Amino acid sequence: MDEMLLSLEFWTTIAHWLTGIGTVVLAIALFKTFRHLEAVTKKNNIETEYRLRPWIGPSSGIRRIDNSINGNIQFSITIKNFGDLPTSGVKAKSLISTKPLGKESLKESLSEFDLGPLLPHMEKEYWFFVDNSIWDDVLNNDATLFVAIYFEYISMTASNGYGMISEYNKNNQTFVHKEMWIDYPQVSLK
Repeated sequence: MDEMLLSLEFWTTIAHWLTGIGTVVLAIALFKTFRHLEAVTKKNNIETEYRLRPWIGPSSGIRRIDNSINGNIQFSITIKNFGDLPTSGVKAKSLISTKPLGKESLKESLSEFDLGPLLPHMEKEYWFFVDNSIWDDVLNNDATLFVAIYFEYISMTASNGYGMISEYNKNNQTFVHKEMWIDYPQVSLK
């Protein structure tokens, strides 16, 4: 009988030790699982805020329209939503000058137009006009024409934008983009 009790106590002790070791292994596995879930959540936040959002930008260069609707010289640029999600509204802002422009120029009062919503892979045209007197000065008096255009739009997180500053090349009769940039919200990795 003693051998049987000793044997039963021995096996009970072994079972308790194995239960303790199993509990420690389970606790470590749960800890690693929660760390993995935290990393996946951060990755999903980054993906949502950067990849799964509207991406608005030009899909064409600036081109002149021959038949202007208001008597001034009319130009057009096509923008497109390259992203996978729509944006509820795009505002286009522009500034025309014979003096060089920079990003800080876009803080001045600008001509602004609401282009409305833009679905994924949808295109819209934005028109801007150059006063006839400025255009004559560019063609006849060697003045240089600069245009700054900024497209502002809202994603799920904040305001975004695409800006460009272009100079008219009289020899080629085209605009050359001097500066382009994208404004997007910073992702918090909390």
